[in-house]
Amino acid sequence: MSDSNTTPPHSGRAPDGPGNGLPAAPTTAAVAAEATGPHDPATTGAAAGTPHEQPKSNQLLKEIFGGSAAISVLAVVLALVFGGLLIVLTDERVAETAGYFFSRPADMLRAAWDAVSGGYAALFRGSIFNYETDRGFAVAIRPLTETIVFATPLIAAGLGVALAFRVGLFNIGGRGQILIAAAAAGYVGAYVPMAPGLHLVVALVVGIIGGAIWGGIVGLLKARTGAHEVIVTIMLNYIAFYLISFLLRTPGALQEPGQNNPQSGPILESAQYPSLLGPQYNLDIGFILVVLATIYVWYLLNRSAMGFQFRAVGENPHAAQTAGIDVKAVYVKVMLIAGALVGLAGVQQVLGNFTGGFAAGLDAGIGFDAITVALLGRSKPWGVFFAGLLFGALKAGSFTMQASEGIPVDIVLVVQSFIVLFIAAPPLVRSIFRLPTPDGTYQWRLPQLARKAEVTQ
Repeated sequence: MSDSNTTPPHSGRAPDGPGNGLPAAPTTAAVAAEATGPHDPATTGAAAGTPHEQPKSNQLLKEIFGGSAAISVLAVVLALVFGGLLIVLTDERVAETAGYFFSRPADMLRAAWDAVSGGYAALFRGSIFNYETDRGFAVAIRPLTETIVFATPLIAAGLGVALAFRVGLFNIGGRGQILIAAAAAGYVGAYVPMAPGLHLVVALVVGIIGGAIWGGIVGLLKARTGAHEVIVTIMLNYIAFYLISFLLRTPGALQEPGQNNPQSGPILESAQYPSLLGPQYNLDIGFILVVLATIYVWYLLNRSAMGFQFRAVGENPHAAQTAGIDVKAVYVKVMLIAGALVGLAGVQQVLGNFTGGFAAGLDAGIGFDAITVALLGRSKPWGVFFAGLLFGALKAGSFTMQASEGIPVDIVLVVQSFIVLFIAAPPLVRSIFRLPTPDGTYQWRLPQLARKAEVTQ
């Protein structure tokens, strides 16, 4: 064995190979072993030149805590932490006790805890279960049904956005697709009388077709002219909004007869979504349709030939084209289906939530919130489903927070914004919680490894 002190490793000479009596230049594996320590099972085997298999339990933990699901959950946790800080900063009692913090610090800490715990307890009571009511279980569970009501259009629109994401397209046109679908379904539901049952089906189908056409325009322009879908969808949002606003102000179009306000007529009872749990709840059959839509998207992406083409184009459109997939046709198909899914959210608004007539603002920001839902759900059908339920809970609980604790509803919007921030920055979440990356390394060790590699070069 040669003496390791014969030649300094960084003397500026060219690396010496084996057989000349001098040691070889340090390898990347050796640097990794030095950075992670002599007892790290991930690198000691590689540095020694022999394979080393980690225990299956360690591999399972790395897959769980390093995967996208863990990042999404922890992003929500971090957002709630920052939301708690905002609650503390805006609470009057905390501001009052901060004036004498150094003489009685416990008062401020107690006030901060009361503000945060009271706010999130109100959020739970308003979105899941009202444990303070004495009117029975049927009333106590009503907040959960309200969460589902708010989540239903979010899930439908989120599925449309997520499906486009899987093909590499950014469907920012949810607002326009919702408005067109709502107008189509609302016109049939309000002004075209039909037999019960048939009326609901026709209004639903017409609304979905309206959303599909408005989304298909984007796919067609993308395929034929190469127009960027973000620009096209944003412009179509404005076109849809002002078009629907004009129709709502035009007698004989969407405006209710004898009405001067820009609002449609009420939806006929034969076209309204039937209730699921009775008149004491707002939950209707729209939630069942959303569950079926989620199952359909899951089957489409994971069990169908068309879904394979969608995923292939999303991974690499040039490779998919070389393999014989018609990429332009895929763009048109996916935007048609995505528009139909987002249109389902518009139909839900007019046939389920606003049966007394709708205005141009019926989308209520759902088209843009769907982007956040799709991001939190990692563009996976069931991920989008549960992300929609979470955002529905935040929406439903925010009113109870404001009513019982005086916390502004805008706090919930800030929490949603923080969720987007952390979802868009997985390395930040991994660094905060010291989670492993998908390749098995750890986020906080990467800068140290990089510095070590620079030294050896």
